[in-house]
Amino acid sequence: MTADPPTPTTGDDPLPEVSLHLLGGFRLLHDETPVVVPRGLQRVLALIGLRPGATRSHLAGLLWPEASEDRALSSLRTALWRLRQDPCCPLVTTGDTTRLDPRVRLDVDDLTSTAARVRDGDDPGSAATALAGRHDLLPGWYDDWVLLERERLRQLRLHMLEQVSRNHLAAGRHGEALEAALEAMAAEPLRETPHRLVVRVHLAEGNVFEAMHAFYAYRDLLLRELRLEPSPAMSALLHDTLAPIRQASRPTPPEPRRGPTSRIGPGPQ
Repeated sequence: MTADPPTPTTGDDPLPEVSLHLLGGFRLLHDETPVVVPRGLQRVLALIGLRPGATRSHLAGLLWPEASEDRALSSLRTALWRLRQDPCCPLVTTGDTTRLDPRVRLDVDDLTSTAARVRDGDDPGSAATALAGRHDLLPGWYDDWVLLERERLRQLRLHMLEQVSRNHLAAGRHGEALEAALEAMAAEPLRETPHRLVVRVHLAEGNVFEAMHAFYAYRDLLLRELRLEPSPAMSALLHDTLAPIRQASRPTPPEPRRGPTSRIGPGPQ
């Protein structure tokens, strides 16, 4: 780990700000200065950030799953020793656990706390955070623990964006509701929930054409990619609008054929 030499500080100077970014790629910043971290040590820092409070045995087993326990623990000790040689080391060790220093800001924690505020309805400034960036966790990394956490955070952000859209829609802020729904749609084009929200926003604005266009665009995508129809819940959104169209498009049933009439009564005298 290397960074520009820190400026000498007095006892009254604030501590340097350290931030660890895992969304969109690994970055460690020390007072906004990038710190160069070898790839092997990046894995150690990233896992410690994602698994705070994990024991050394647990960390070693995830980082070196093919190695024996003793060899994995030895590799972890070496990695931690190398990290501690740098004055920018953002780790704190307590007993058998190693975690990030409390002064380190982790972008994954920011995302998680924002999602919690949105879920609780307290999102005066959270909506902008929810819309910022579309980056996955550590793209290009394929460790099992990364894949699991990446999917968890992806689902967390999708649900957060959808909740932001619903909150705006309920408040009558249709533009903001549409923006959040479209952001969720861009993150996962085949997911129905954001498409359903887009239709609801257009209907709330009275834009029937836009609502129908959004519905059929998603229907065509779903049929092309998965050979599936939208769910009944989505179709029900446009039931009243589509009913006259469907009725008009139905073929007129042929009139029943009438056979020869027969006369009932006495025959000619």
